[in-house]
Amino acid sequence: MSRTALVISAHAADFVWRCGGAIALHQEKGTAVTVLCLSYGERGESAKLWKQPGMTLEKVKAARRREAEAAAEALGVHEILFHDLGDYPMEFSRAAKDRIVDVMRAVAPAFMLSHSAYDPYNTDHMLTTQVVLECRSTAQAWGHKPGEKVLGAPQLYLFEPHQTEQMGWKPDTFLDITPVWEKKRAAIECMEGQEHLWEYYTRVAQNRANHFTRNSGGQAGGRVCKYAEAFQSVFPRTVDEL
Repeated sequence: MSRTALVISAHAADFVWRCGGAIALHQEKGTAVTVLCLSYGERGESAKLWKQPGMTLEKVKAARRREAEAAAEALGVHEILFHDLGDYPMEFSRAAKDRIVDVMRAVAPAFMLSHSAYDPYNTDHMLTTQVVLECRSTAQAWGHKPGEKVLGAPQLYLFEPHQTEQMGWKPDTFLDITPVWEKKRAAIECMEGQEHLWEYYTRVAQNRANHFTRNSGGQAGGRVCKYAEAFQSVFPRTVDEL
């Protein structure tokens, strides 16, 4: 696979709900997708596990890692990485940022995916995207670790947040994930610690499919789509044709 992509996920389940279809679809098309999980979501996104008797932080981390690895396998992920930075709140040292820069340069992605720029319900999400943009700039700098190959200018797509009307997130790209929906659903069901979201994100995919059809030509000639994901691009796109 000569083309690559990078998903930067604040917590271990985010990549599944928000861009699992994009991952599976691009893997099938020959793009090697690396997923970087900055935390396991162990403190703030593992309530079901914490309700079990005798639960500990390390047990929760181990369980969420197993879930993420199983989901990555279901999606066909090229590589999944974990930086274990902690969550709720997530904090980034200079060293933590440099590790992200190193991943960006190593992967050399054609495009990247991460969270919405604003999320008052989950500050880990919007902080992650702020750091991703900072690291993207650093990875492009010739003077950062001179001698290394610098990052190009990959598009950053912001995947759909949980409550879009509160986030200032406006999708401009709809992706038909119907051919790989069964893979995404299988990955969703790997997230046993957040079973309450399984049907929610199934409905999101169905709703976005309606938008895909409408924006591809509507009932008068639009492409039929059963499941889709939506994204907001950060940077202008350069294309030869629309």
